[in-house]
Amino acid sequence: MNTIYTSKYFAASQCDNSRRFYIDFGHKTVKFSFCQLLAFRHRLKSIDIEQHLNGNNAHGIEILSLCNREHLFIFNTLEILDLLELLNGTFAMMEINSVIA
Repeated sequence: MNTIYTSKYFAASQCDNSRRFYIDFGHKTVKFSFCQLLAFRHRLKSIDIEQHLNGNNAHGIEILSLCNREHLFIFNTLEILDLLELLNGTFAMMEINSVIA
């Protein structure tokens, strides 16, 4: 497996043989197909971070189910921001690699 991008809390990797992506959440590593990774990115981008920052989301948490409800995660505001950075960096690195190849 090749590490694509690492953020403060998480890391994204890709396996060339199986053409799968893996995100290491620290306590658990989840396998994604490309379509599942796109859906996860879309789900994260739909979270209203302003709700977290201006106090409307008093608890500051988001509950996300991943990969057709196989996995359930609870993330705080900092982890959501870090996941957004991770996925933006992951897709940017994949784009750079496709231009080079």
